[in-house]
Amino acid sequence: MKPTLILAAILFVASGLSSGFELPQNSRQCLVGIADGWDSSDVTLRLFEKPGDQWVQAGEEWKGRLGRDGLVWGLGLSPAPEGAVIKREGDWRTPAGVFKIGGAWGYAPDIARRPNLPYEQVTSRDLWVEDPASPLYNQHVRLKTDPSTAWEKKQQMRQDDPAHALELFIAHNAPPAARPGAGSSIFFHIWRGGGTKPTAGCTTMSEQNLRSLIVAIDPSKNPLYVILPRPDYERLRAAWKLP
Repeated sequence: MKPTLILAAILFVASGLSSGFELPQNSRQCLVGIADGWDSSDVTLRLFEKPGDQWVQAGEEWKGRLGRDGLVWGLGLSPAPEGAVIKREGDWRTPAGVFKIGGAWGYAPDIARRPNLPYEQVTSRDLWVEDPASPLYNQHVRLKTDPSTAWEKKQQMRQDDPAHALELFIAHNAPPAARPGAGSSIFFHIWRGGGTKPTAGCTTMSEQNLRSLIVAIDPSKNPLYVILPRPDYERLRAAWKLP
């Protein structure tokens, strides 16, 4: 683990924040991602449902990829330790913590999904703003006409990239309270090279598994994404009431 992340872990233990948070009681669906450590770009994913008082695993575990340089604390539902290193734009790390799961996006006119899961077909006019200087940072924008400026073209969601042909939003640093420069455009999407390549900060998996995940996600169950290194997950599991 790099020195800055060692410090973050130490501060987390000392802060006592682990006892001040737990998963929302109305959440009955949770995708858990476990990495070996803060600098790992590999993740094991398991989907859990809560039909009663206990979490139950739904289906088999999947393999996925994370940011090239591993994990760093993100801005979601769970607290980050005081003084901890936080996700930054362009740091090649995946945000860690607990996050809401949002709508789906893709190149196709429609996809297999639950009717209550929002889906948007991505066209050349759809932007996702990754410019920290913009008041629209980390937001979706749909232009009335095709992009005409270099800035607009740089923000386009559709880049003829098969890996982004299907995406599911992870609500890290989400609007309307997005912090400038704290990381944007964090999604689940299709992995590159059959899983041989890490990401810039997203969580990727095979197209088959991503489609299965999207079909399973039910917004009425308040679905969440828990992504942590294994030691931190085990330490926080009871206090945060994780699956």
